[in-house]
Amino acid sequence: MNSKSRTALTAGVLAVALGLGATVQASAGTTRSVSGKPSDDITRIADFYGAYIDAVTDEDSDGLGEALKGHYLSAAFQKKLSAWEETNHANGVLRAQNVPLAWKVTDNGGADYTEAVITLTWGGSTTTKLVVDMSHSSHKIFRIGEKGSGKN
Repeated sequence: MNSKSRTALTAGVLAVALGLGATVQASAGTTRSVSGKPSDDITRIADFYGAYIDAVTDEDSDGLGEALKGHYLSAAFQKKLSAWEETNHANGVLRAQNVPLAWKVTDNGGADYTEAVITLTWGGSTTTKLVVDMSHSSHKIFRIGEKGSGKN
């Protein structure tokens, strides 16, 4: 039995022992990489959503979610978002009352500003999509909605 077979067998036995069934996959040394640059709006939007979701997931984040909103969102949008949250009794960045299990940011084009589609994955593999707009000049998010603004 080679090393990969032994790793797969061990993962399978461990999965059954833990009651996880066939959902566990062996990752015999698989590497991943993530890259980005601060001048790229899609990178900045992805950085914001990743850090924000971590902050609201971690109970002891000491106001980090609010600080991230202060850094990444325009001042005018922060006020609109606060009003939305008050009206809807939900988190305005996530447009939900709970926190997603995963997220993905996809560039949706744009000439005057960057438009990105955020796919949030919830329990049971349910997904929702949000559209986030960011200014090219300020690198600040100025809109989060369920649909695009159609202005780009």
